[in-house]
Amino acid sequence: AKMIASAAYRMGLNVAIIENHSNSPAGDMTKNDFVNGWTIKDDLDRFIEISDIITLENEFIDPAILRYISNKRLVYPSPDTMQLIQDKYSQKSTFADNHLPVPIFREINSAEDGITFGREFGFPFILKTRKYGYDGYGNATVIDQTTAVSAFEKFKNKDSSILLMAESFVDFDKELAVMIARNQNGDIVVYPTVETIQKNHICHEVIAPAMIDANLRLQAQNLAIEAVKSINGVGMFGVELFLRKGGNILINEIAPRPHNSGHYTIEACYTSQFENTIRAVCNLPLGSGELICGGAAMINLLGERDGLGVPKDVSQILKYPTVSLHLYNKKQSRIGRKMGHITAVSQSTHEAHNIAKLAADSIVW
Repeated sequence: AKMIASAAYRMGLNVAIIENHSNSPAGDMTKNDFVNGWTIKDDLDRFIEISDIITLENEFIDPAILRYISNKRLVYPSPDTMQLIQDKYSQKSTFADNHLPVPIFREINSAEDGITFGREFGFPFILKTRKYGYDGYGNATVIDQTTAVSAFEKFKNKDSSILLMAESFVDFDKELAVMIARNQNGDIVVYPTVETIQKNHICHEVIAPAMIDANLRLQAQNLAIEAVKSINGVGMFGVELFLRKGGNILINEIAPRPHNSGHYTIEACYTSQFENTIRAVCNLPLGSGELICGGAAMINLLGERDGLGVPKDVSQILKYPTVSLHLYNKKQSRIGRKMGHITAVSQSTHEAHNIAKLAADSIVW
């Protein structure tokens, strides 16, 4: 939200923020900061009243609230799009119905359903909550019939209303991602195919462009475009994909917002994902997503402790002339929390990645 707001201010726009707590990184940037959350009707109505167009920085808002907003103001991505995306089972079903390649998936309503899925499609497989999962939260790896039962019970013991699904385990060679901007006219800008490297289920590194065959990069971009079209998406979308060891590509998930895998675009592309978010939802001409350098790499700065979110020393990282540091001004750190990121640009992808790793190692938390 902070980086979207920064792009909006640079374009001469004003920004209002609604959040369920005070002192948020984006809220600190505006006088129009609503801190009681979107479930408080009076605050939501005041937020709507001063806004012309509304967009989202996460996918966890009840579509019913988005429909309420859309009766008064334009909101993108639309409630219909969010309804399809928010439930991962309906998301996968939409892609499958549009003949897009996805892992095998099934609805799971009982432990026996999980056992049956494993018998039919093989262990291990992934048991997922259909809503509100991110960064590995809401996922469990099922390796046999016993863990099929224990994983199901673990989720249901937390909340009996939780809906679950199973997905076949994908033996992938690389994880890929593509950012797609699409405005109300249906104009599309596609960003380079990147490789993402995870750390404890959290995106840790992004390498742009992905060091794979050019035909595979193009295939990933085309799949991402079709995925966004299938949900009639307007705004910015991060499409995550698997490159399987056999060479074919599957769609993993779609995020209806700027995404970690697109942070590198601030320094490395003609138009950042954040500026194109603003352009897309305002139905303005979209800027180019092409790289302005030979290669780039982004590394997330993940929290290494619980407590204050301020690093002890960043002076060494600032000595790297082609590295940009972004700290998010989150007030509290916790282990694994995304506290900021760095981006390195260079003449080659490999060189940028090496510089980024050296720079990241120099920060003191």
